[in-house]
Amino acid sequence: MARLPARCLLFACATLTACTAPAQPAAVKLALPAVKAEPTRVRAAPTRPAQLWPFTRLRGIDYVSVRDLAARFGLKPAWSKPDQAMTLGDAPGVRFTFENNQRDFYLDGLRVFLGEPVLIHRDSLWVSKLDVIKIVAPLFQPADHLAFLPAAPPRLIVLDPGHGGTDPGTENKKLGVNEKTFTLDVAFRLKKLLEAGGYRVLLTRDKDHRFSNSPAIDLPLRADFANKAGADLFVSIHFNNAPEAITGVETYAIPAQFMPSTADTKPDDLTAAALPGNRQDYANLLLGHQIHRAMRTGLKTPDRGYKRARWAVLCLLSCPGVLVECAYLSNDAEARRVATPEFRQQIAEALATGVQNYAATLAALRPAPPLANK
Repeated sequence: MARLPARCLLFACATLTACTAPAQPAAVKLALPAVKAEPTRVRAAPTRPAQLWPFTRLRGIDYVSVRDLAARFGLKPAWSKPDQAMTLGDAPGVRFTFENNQRDFYLDGLRVFLGEPVLIHRDSLWVSKLDVIKIVAPLFQPADHLAFLPAAPPRLIVLDPGHGGTDPGTENKKLGVNEKTFTLDVAFRLKKLLEAGGYRVLLTRDKDHRFSNSPAIDLPLRADFANKAGADLFVSIHFNNAPEAITGVETYAIPAQFMPSTADTKPDDLTAAALPGNRQDYANLLLGHQIHRAMRTGLKTPDRGYKRARWAVLCLLSCPGVLVECAYLSNDAEARRVATPEFRQQIAEALATGVQNYAATLAALRPAPPLANK
């Protein structure tokens, strides 16, 4: 997982028309830069009206009480740890868990990251209003945000096997394995599964190369490939790198406008930009949630969380998209597992399930009209 710092978003956008790409692109992960110049802005998807959620100003940010969330969702709030952790539940059990001073919460047992930390105030925990509008509420009640979701389930899916060519991605030199080889293998397996399910599937690369040896050129062109193809969905496949003890799966979607990335503790020069990928905020959210849940269920590995990052391949998309870190090659035991065809097939099957569950959710939100009586 080579997250190289880019220097200029304006330059990255310019490469979409300034560069001629080879027929078979490749991939790398890359965070978009903090820019000196004003970034190109587009109109983002509208948010729900602020007056729907009563809020209080805390530490200079608007926050919503978890008790108000419970009332709106018809759930019962309870302290699981006095003045520290609160759950919201219904008859079947706990639906939400929030904890003071944490930037994540759990929804039906799945770890989801927020833009701002949860705070304690008076007799409740509080979640930032932007997190409520852009993460908590649309995950729990997607039907309320139907106007911002695609009109139909996806048909054309672009898979992006990370890295390639001169960029191996994460390497475990002790075991002699690298990321670029495994991402391509998983993409081929996933393509076969999705096509069997009736989808049309394209790959940003089907060989060991990429658009350019420069990440600042290569990464925007991956998104451009999907945009020009008219993709309905984009999934970028990667394997992770961290201290050796860490294992598990992470899933990333682009943060909403004004929301910090998970790795950041404060806004940067891109936080206020409405990037092209933000037009699909609610679809990105739903897609990432379904894929992350399917990966956790299918692989039974530690939950590293559903996170937010302004990766270049996500920021410039015209369709919903996510980036999935399927496992850690930096952990020897997990790398040995990834090195087996059986586990890579499990990864592909879990990703396919996530895509299918996303499509099924969209279809359920917009059921076909009843047939007219003859």
